[in-house]
Amino acid sequence: MTTTKRRSERQQWNPDLGVLASRLSTETQTGVFASLRVAGHGDLEMRHGAVLPYLDEDGIRATELARLSGRHKQVVGRLVDELEALGYVERRADPGDRRAKLVIPTPQGLEALRVADRAIADAEARHAERIGRRAYAEFREAMRAMLAPRPGMS
Repeated sequence: MTTTKRRSERQQWNPDLGVLASRLSTETQTGVFASLRVAGHGDLEMRHGAVLPYLDEDGIRATELARLSGRHKQVVGRLVDELEALGYVERRADPGDRRAKLVIPTPQGLEALRVADRAIADAEARHAERIGRRAYAEFREAMRAMLAPRPGMS
């Protein structure tokens, strides 16, 4: 049995996949939300990052946001409520099905999405510079392959 201390030391010199993925995610999200704060969107919080990347300019249903983000519909509903209260999105009837609602970014929301997109592009460029463009492209492709749904799994 390993002690907590030895385990923590091991995670420092040879971090496992969970630790590496968590560090990369945290670093990326921290950078995005720092950029958003500088651009005047300091009311957005990291939890909003669960749905912001999936917002479409012409709208998206909350059920689709839940599917894409891997979050429960109730969690996504709360996040959309918060974003709506902050003025970043609005709900409108779906022209294809009046019973359904679309979550549509407001002009303020679109600006925040542009800032976030630039921050992500900057982070990707830094990583590509650090390890080389080809290695970074291979890394992204490997991550996509690892996260792709397996046949027979949902």
